[in-house]
Amino acid sequence: MSTPLSPQDRNLRNWLLEQSETNGHAVITVPQDDEGAGYAFSVGAWRRYGIAEAVVIGLPPEMAKMLLRMYVVRSVQGERFVPGKLYFDFFDGTPVTFEKVFKGFYAEFFGSAFLLYAKGDFAAVQIVLPTTDGHWPWSDNAPAGFADWQLLLTESGRPESWTPGVSGP
Repeated sequence: MSTPLSPQDRNLRNWLLEQSETNGHAVITVPQDDEGAGYAFSVGAWRRYGIAEAVVIGLPPEMAKMLLRMYVVRSVQGERFVPGKLYFDFFDGTPVTFEKVFKGFYAEFFGSAFLLYAKGDFAAVQIVLPTTDGHWPWSDNAPAGFADWQLLLTESGRPESWTPGVSGP
């Protein structure tokens, strides 16, 4: 037997459902705190369209929302995003890539998504960006702390769907 939802959780669940029906997804933003960078994630895209939910870490909230919206719209239009491939057309000239999110991170980084997916039965990807001078979080030349700021949500904390510098950035 499941625990009944609190009024606050029931309201959030209703909002998530309404947003996913109206806009194809909702975007939840979580501010920076003592534990790390702020982040944003989609909720409802998997339910509505069968496309992976997405998370982006370390971007300002409005940029993160815009990036997630573009990802969902392009996915709904049939575009598929391959982990390790560079995409230069989300932000003018700044590449992004994708990585599959390890399920062990779902509760921490997709918490309110469990209001729609109680068992955590959804696919999720992380949208990853380099620094403004082109260094990825796993790069030896990345600024100190960047890998912690833009934590890679794989089991190892490094790319797992490709080999950096060989089959990906």
